[in-house]
Amino acid sequence: MQGEGEVAHLDKPSPLTEKERVMIQDSWTKVYQNCDDVGVAILVRLFVNFPSSKQYFSQFKDIKEPEELERSAQLKKHAHRVMNSINTLVESLDNSDKVASVLQLLGKAHALRHKVEPVYFKILSGVILEVLGEEFPEVVTPEVAAAWTNFLAHVYCGITAVYEEVGWTKISTSTG
Repeated sequence: MQGEGEVAHLDKPSPLTEKERVMIQDSWTKVYQNCDDVGVAILVRLFVNFPSSKQYFSQFKDIKEPEELERSAQLKKHAHRVMNSINTLVESLDNSDKVASVLQLLGKAHALRHKVEPVYFKILSGVILEVLGEEFPEVVTPEVAAAWTNFLAHVYCGITAVYEEVGWTKISTSTG
């Protein structure tokens, strides 16, 4: 399974090369044409494979069946927000200030308002890699997947840096 082995590399990303930026942006163009379906597939996979991640979503945390999750209007709405955030990051790969600004907003919202453990961003990165590889095998070649792995590592590191800035301390899952 793609993604599982690559998640371990998320801690030490190397700078994105121009070739990686182009591969990420080109592949994303094809993925984003199916934005809503892909976003739902990513979140459903996250919630099915990592059920503890649902604790942060009061609207659908008690839904067990994947088919019911797929039909959830709230899940579709959040999936759309996730895909739009990724889209903004991908479109801004040549603008480090814009990327930092987006990661700042995401990090603060998830740390302070939603109290999401940062490890879930690492888990989500692996799920994104898996789904993209399965849904778009002709686009997400091993070389493109490696570029995405590096990109998602930068996203994860950027978000965890924001968590540290705001003084994040581990919250017990019983409070979620």
